[in-house]
Amino acid sequence: MVLEGFQSGLSWLTILRKRDNFRAAFANFEIEAVAGFGERDVKRLLADAGIVRHRGKIEAAIANARAAVALDGSLAELIWSFAPGGRRRAPRSLEELPALTPESTALSKELKKRGFRFVGPTTAYATMQACGLVNDHIAGCCVRAEVEKARRGYPAAGG
Repeated sequence: MVLEGFQSGLSWLTILRKRDNFRAAFANFEIEAVAGFGERDVKRLLADAGIVRHRGKIEAAIANARAAVALDGSLAELIWSFAPGGRRRAPRSLEELPALTPESTALSKELKKRGFRFVGPTTAYATMQACGLVNDHIAGCCVRAEVEKARRGYPAAGG
């Protein structure tokens, strides 16, 4: 979710090229560790040329980690509770890919209600894609079947 939030308004390629730097800067994306970040960490991150240096996104990533720690269950359980039901037809082209769905809008609202920031419906949908809740690989893509198999393997997805 950290990468999804930082991607907002930028190209994915920019974020993917900096992914290892983000992982190092944000304690290997360990929720409890990031939740413990303070102002000194914010200053460190703002000075880190290896990541996107946007105060609002940095502070949102820390706030989101704190909100995740405060959940009754796990963040994964919460996200998977918004998985779309049924099967979707594989998209035939990039133009068929939605930017958001009713499920991502509902997930966004729930995350915001629980204190998460920088999680609008489009970011929530991108998170759903990244976590495997939806498989938006184009029909015929060599990865589509692999993603679908992994998605079905997650208990909340009915696997």
